[in-house]
Amino acid sequence: MDVVQYRPIGVVHSPLKTRGEAPRQPRFGDGIRSSVEVFPEYVDGLPDLEGFSHIVLLCHLHLVDGYSLSVMPPWGDKRRSLFATRTPRRPNPIGLSIVRLEAIDGGTLHVVNLDMFDGTPVLDIKPYVAPFDSDEKPTQGWMAGKIRGLPQDDIVLRGES
Repeated sequence: MDVVQYRPIGVVHSPLKTRGEAPRQPRFGDGIRSSVEVFPEYVDGLPDLEGFSHIVLLCHLHLVDGYSLSVMPPWGDKRRSLFATRTPRRPNPIGLSIVRLEAIDGGTLHVVNLDMFDGTPVLDIKPYVAPFDSDEKPTQGWMAGKIRGLPQDDIVLRGES
């Protein structure tokens, strides 16, 4: 099997330094303000992004060490298979966060509710487009009814019901 390599396009600047400070998902970020520094050679790829209220950030979870194919999720009552959870401890520790984009200042994106640690390498930035990125009635598998604040059969990303 070939090795796949990526080069970061930027870095996260966040008040989050330790695991205990990080929310479990961006949705639970409670207004955490962070920024993404886009490296100079990629800044020309930012125009037109300012019209989007939310963006998708793909990051390398650089503080993750190892993984297990079975995990005890924080909202679970028993061990679950790795790919049926959102644990950051994965064979390829890639994080996905949908965050609110507040402003773009040159090569800096100002965002809210990012759940990444300070210094996290950013691999890609994409606009969040609701018709593409969500389904009308997704189901939550074993997580249904276990997460306070989320309806049992409907994911709500922007607080709408």
